[in-house]
Amino acid sequence: MIASLTAGAALIVCALVELLFPGKDLYHYGWFNVLLAALIVVAVYPLARTLRALSTPRERAGFTAGIAGAVIAGFATIASGLLGPDTQVLVAAPGATERVDALGGSLVFPIAAANGASQSGVQLVRGGRALAVTARRYDGPFLLVALPRPVVSVDVSDLRGGHLTITQPTGNAFLSPVLLMQAQQVIAGMTVPYDSFAVPAEHRVVKAVLFSAEQAERMPSLGAATAAVLFDVENENEVEVKNGIAVAPDGHRVTLAGIQLLPRVFEYPAVEVISVPDIRVVGFALVLVIAGAILTRLPQTV
Repeated sequence: MIASLTAGAALIVCALVELLFPGKDLYHYGWFNVLLAALIVVAVYPLARTLRALSTPRERAGFTAGIAGAVIAGFATIASGLLGPDTQVLVAAPGATERVDALGGSLVFPIAAANGASQSGVQLVRGGRALAVTARRYDGPFLLVALPRPVVSVDVSDLRGGHLTITQPTGNAFLSPVLLMQAQQVIAGMTVPYDSFAVPAEHRVVKAVLFSAEQAERMPSLGAATAAVLFDVENENEVEVKNGIAVAPDGHRVTLAGIQLLPRVFEYPAVEVISVPDIRVVGFALVLVIAGAILTRLPQTV
């Protein structure tokens, strides 16, 4: 009995730990899931002998329910570790819709104004129903986490102030003015995100490197006390043009190489999709365990 209870308790603890602290590489290791399978065997193997030793049907029913719950939680945990996909972070442009087959629906990203304001967060749309993806949202065998990350909206104009259209030939949205800053490079020992866009009307290609406020303070040469964007302008053949490099603090316009650039830095959500033990199955397992504990502890009636 002690071995069964110990193994069962370990299975419940493992399931809860994976729900509360998701996304660890350990959960997908083969040896870890073999250990969970061994715990299931230890919990179930002496069950028949234990039931014969119990004196009442109620105690036998309670013990069976508790072990059954633990085993169900164990199988849910193994399924997550062996069959669940690796953790992925979905980064999309404002207004984009990303189909996620594992979720059986699509993630709809909100429209964002230049200052980052939006009417809603990311929505999981499935079967005509929209569910808000908040800081943490459990959805069956997945945990969805909204991850705010810095992006840059760029307004480009000519020297007379006329608006110029930008394109992102290598970006997630061709005509979006929002740079998602997914690439990284190291400058002065700091890892900083960068992106690029084209200004077809002026035959320019612009690289934008984002420095956070903390990073800008560490580089007095940037001359910015807030987040800042370093712009590097090239011609359409990707050859640097004269006076084509300048730093623009967040919300400040800079003129270089015949165009004016106004960056606005704000946070926009990405969504992290993490495989976890199915919360519905684990919830049912916990109900069985609690019911089993209650049955075995009820006083015997005469």
